[in-house]
Amino acid sequence: MFSSVAHLARANPFNAPHLQLVHDGLAGPRSSPAGPPGQPQRSRKLAAAAVEEQYSCDYGSGRFFILCGLGGIISCGTTHTALVPLDLVKCRMQVDPQKYKGIFNGFSVTLKEDGVRGLAKGWAPTFIGYSMQGLCKFGFYEVFKVLYSNMLGEENAYLWRTSLYLAASASAEFFADIALAPMEATKVRIQTQPGYANTLRDAAPKMYKEEGLKAFYKGVAPLWMRQIPYTMMKFACFERTVEALYKFVVPKPRSECSKPEQLVVTFVAGYIAGVFCAIVSHPADSVVSVLNKEKGSSASQVLQRLGFKGVWKGLFARIIMIGTLTALQWFIYDSVKVYFRLPRPPPPEMPESLKKKLGLTQ
Repeated sequence: MFSSVAHLARANPFNAPHLQLVHDGLAGPRSSPAGPPGQPQRSRKLAAAAVEEQYSCDYGSGRFFILCGLGGIISCGTTHTALVPLDLVKCRMQVDPQKYKGIFNGFSVTLKEDGVRGLAKGWAPTFIGYSMQGLCKFGFYEVFKVLYSNMLGEENAYLWRTSLYLAASASAEFFADIALAPMEATKVRIQTQPGYANTLRDAAPKMYKEEGLKAFYKGVAPLWMRQIPYTMMKFACFERTVEALYKFVVPKPRSECSKPEQLVVTFVAGYIAGVFCAIVSHPADSVVSVLNKEKGSSASQVLQRLGFKGVWKGLFARIIMIGTLTALQWFIYDSVKVYFRLPRPPPPEMPESLKKKLGLTQ
């Protein structure tokens, strides 16, 4: 499978380093003559950077996808676990808004009742569940991005790149949520039902004994409702924000930016994407939190009971959490790519054939 995907990947418009060199006439013996003396040649700098950078694998190869999956495990597992205290308070605000009236009040009540250790409740299912989700989310996103871009062809993949990002991320998240659902259900039960269980070892067998496998997967549909719009926004908004930052904000081309400078752009774009992610996914997140706490309730019953105002409880906490979370995830994911010397294509350029059709080149 990976060999066929790798073959397709070499021709798609997101394999930009090679593509850009071809467009600049620098890939092979057909190199165009140098411009007038004394004028800076940006393409020369790009060619020199391409020669200096030795990638550990080809874009779209099996090793590339595996290491991208590893980057997803590290970025999602660590960040979600680090934010367990904020997530715990946010969940309790959603399921019991009368008791937990705000972020600061929620932390105060939790510390008073459970102590400092209580803020770490649910860390184990959080780490395992979101590590598995990160593996599928980032790994499959790269796979579907290559497959869909080759289905569309070079020109259409560029013109419809936002739709491509949305489709690839939605496809990846579908599988990621199936991997996440059991641990998410366990985490919410631990965090929102005082006295039910304090650890994954206690909670999972108890849930299985009471409700069977249904206890772990009854929240998968609401998870899709929450996570698929979230992930579509996360990837599409991030990709287009990076493109906009390099085009309108960063004072020099990406090829001339150092690795740390590129990672700063990644972090900023990630935070902007995270704010929008939090808003579009919050109503479904409220439903998931209540649903996993209660036995026998359906998503529609919970939604009807919460009402319009109820599903937006805890939004401010979620914006802080998801904005920080998304920025850190993209930063860590991109850093993993740098560490393993994986291809990191710049924002896609318009293909030469399309430029000719639009009359932009001679």
